[in-house]
Amino acid sequence: MSLKTIEPQEVNRLMTEGNQLNIIDVRGNDEVAQGMIIGAKHIPLGEIPYRLNELDAAKEYIMVCRSGKRSEKACNVLTANNFKVINMTGGMLKWNNDTK
Repeated sequence: MSLKTIEPQEVNRLMTEGNQLNIIDVRGNDEVAQGMIIGAKHIPLGEIPYRLNELDAAKEYIMVCRSGKRSEKACNVLTANNFKVINMTGGMLKWNNDTK
């Protein structure tokens, strides 16, 4: 099964239009401290399997990391646990919009 992906520009467009997105940033604490997409939830990649209870299987999540590789791993973990996920390709390296 192929992973659904979304471009950073599309995520920003959806946010700008007022869509409520469920974004999870799987980068390390030091990376997140440099800026994270506004409204994103931070769950480091290594903690994903232990924090599934914080997620709602009825929602779809957009997974984000620095370049798209770790978020892809997170997507695989979540997909295996019956969550709906989309990987943001290019990660924060391609995010040219506001951060918090």
